[in-house]
Amino acid sequence: MHGAGEFSLLRDGAVLLGMGLVFVLVFRRLGLGATLGYLVAGAVVGPHVLGLVGDAEAKMGIAELGITLLLFIVGLELNPSRLWRMKQEIFGLGLIQVAACGIAITGVIWAVGFSPEAALALGLPLALSSTAQVLPMLQSAGRLRTPFGERTFAILLFQDLSIVPLITIIAAMSRNPADAGAPPGWLLAIETIVAVGGLVLAGRFLLRPLFRLIGNLGEREMFVFAALFTVIASAAVMEMLGLSTALGAFVAGVMLADSPYRHELEADVEPFRSILLGLFFLAIGMMLNLEAIAQRPLFVAGMAAALIATKAAVIFLIGLAFRMTWRSALALGVLLSQGGEFGFVLFAQAQAGLLVAPEAASLFGAIITLSMATTPFLMSATRRLREEPIDSGTDERDGPMADGANAIIVGYGRFGQTVGQMLLMQDIPVTLIDRDIEMIDIAGEFGAKVYYGDGTRLDLLRQAGAAEAELILFCIDGDQIDLSTLEAVHEAFPNAAIYVRAYDRRALVKLKNSPARYVVREVLESAVRMARLAMRGLGISEADIDRAESSYRSRDKERLRIQVEAGDIRAARAETAERYPWGNDGR
Repeated sequence: MHGAGEFSLLRDGAVLLGMGLVFVLVFRRLGLGATLGYLVAGAVVGPHVLGLVGDAEAKMGIAELGITLLLFIVGLELNPSRLWRMKQEIFGLGLIQVAACGIAITGVIWAVGFSPEAALALGLPLALSSTAQVLPMLQSAGRLRTPFGERTFAILLFQDLSIVPLITIIAAMSRNPADAGAPPGWLLAIETIVAVGGLVLAGRFLLRPLFRLIGNLGEREMFVFAALFTVIASAAVMEMLGLSTALGAFVAGVMLADSPYRHELEADVEPFRSILLGLFFLAIGMMLNLEAIAQRPLFVAGMAAALIATKAAVIFLIGLAFRMTWRSALALGVLLSQGGEFGFVLFAQAQAGLLVAPEAASLFGAIITLSMATTPFLMSATRRLREEPIDSGTDERDGPMADGANAIIVGYGRFGQTVGQMLLMQDIPVTLIDRDIEMIDIAGEFGAKVYYGDGTRLDLLRQAGAAEAELILFCIDGDQIDLSTLEAVHEAFPNAAIYVRAYDRRALVKLKNSPARYVVREVLESAVRMARLAMRGLGISEADIDRAESSYRSRDKERLRIQVEAGDIRAARAETAERYPWGNDGR
């Protein structure tokens, strides 16, 4: 027997996912982006249009996990050394953006008739942009790891860090007597530092041994389970302290960014992040108070336009001050011109502190949502103005510092080590992937960075940078690679040349129609080398040795050609019986 509540949950889920799917497909086809599709779908199914789904606040609580997972994945992209390299932009560019935009927007709100306290409580949150909207846009455009993407991320990261001081400011202005006993701001700051330090220690001394244990067991499902536990536990710790849950997940990601499990974690968490982030925007659309907009449409539209224009202008000027080209500064201003999801949290705090009326909080929530809906349109409308820096090469991808790789080697055993070390000697950036935890640990002792994971999985290869790689080399043992896998890899990453280590000629025959550029038999060259040394030890001249090798290679090549054409290693048996009376074992 099923209860009414269970049926309601299933029905709501089916309606939300179905409408989200339809609207996102339509908006993608129109070139308007998935975010706007989710927002419109949420508004249509919400209480103010069709009323098919209710209780948007409860769904928002679940959907906010999408932002948490997003920040965890971003943290995995930023190892501590790279984060330290960005410190000037985070605490310089980020601080100036939040302060300048907050003051400017506060002035605009004050000018339209709000009290100074209400204007500040509303204006400061509007200085924050939507991490959940901007980062996926950068990822889909392939610009997250560019200098432009790093500046954008630096601002977004500081915005998330600024949640704590903004909460402190609003709490200090509170008119609610119940807030008189709230902890002071300095105590909240100390709690933040202690919490972040605790997460750093947990990441180093608890999480890494945990993932090593799971890797030894070889259970992928447990990896997914442990990854989700890591994100939710770190977010829960911060929530208990009244701090930013997304910040906790970000710190956990940074602590695992230079671990061997980074790419496996990214691949495992990504599907959950995509689904929950879509649900987040659906919930935002459902919470859009269309009645409030209908009652004061000119105010909502005007304030949304003022918000977008003010933030875009201020960030544009800041970008110019930081020596960005005017086109890149314009792109930065437009991309960050919307309000952000944390504005809803801070508005609720301001409402609880009796600084703003519930109607005002609802109106400004609608203003944030409307500003978020305009970003895809504005980015599309300004594309011609913004696209020159990308084409001119001023915004090229980082090389090894951004973890980009010209080559991905799957399998770092005795074969892959030789291939990798020779490529590295020519300063070719290489990403190494293997599933053997013991081998990964030994390689780490010798200074080699090997990531844990199944390198035949497309999602893991994508996380490892296969879309930008020039080479993908499969150096794994036995028959772990097959024709269908190679075809899928080639279709997903057509710009990468594929090289494959084949166990023997049987494996080579099976891969005869594969898209691999070269298939190399693993023992051929070492066997030829031993034969040459043996003949040299018997006193045979170098000319005779060369002649014997040339004859063998010629006959072996012809035999292999016949076998490949026939698709059967027995095809050349008659032709080779006289030349090889000791038999043909298929090597």
